Amino acid sequence: MSLSDPIADMLTRIRNAGRAGKKEVRIRASKICEGVAAVLKEEGYISDYDRIDDDKQGLIRVTLKYSDDGDFAITDVQRGSKPGRRVYNAVGDLPEVLGGMGIAIVSTSKGIMSDRNCRKLNVGGELICTVS
Repeated sequence: MSLSDPIADMLTRIRNAGRAGKKEVRIRASKICEGVAAVLKEEGYISDYDRIDDDKQGLIRVTLKYSDDGDFAITDVQRGSKPGRRVYNAVGDLPEVLGGMGIAIVSTSKGIMSDRNCRKLNVGGELICTVS
């Protein structure tokens, strides 16, 4: 089975696992999915991630993060750019999610990074998703 949008699959698996109260979720591995997981970990939305090698393309194991009350750290995830409609933003046009309380994940020429890092490095790129 081939996936036409592995990023949307990753975000949906994380969203569903969080709503179901799961401790971890496994996702098909790819460089872009690892980049998104790295940004989510850096920004504090997930606890950890690691790559599991198998005989195929591998898996990414994402350990989800919950508050002391048991609430999932991610309240909303919206896909930005899709295979049928790409969305590119200059650094000045990057969205501020929840007035700076959330993040936008952007694929740039310098790698996948959050909107805060894009503003620091003054680079724009393809808007992958917004997380709050």
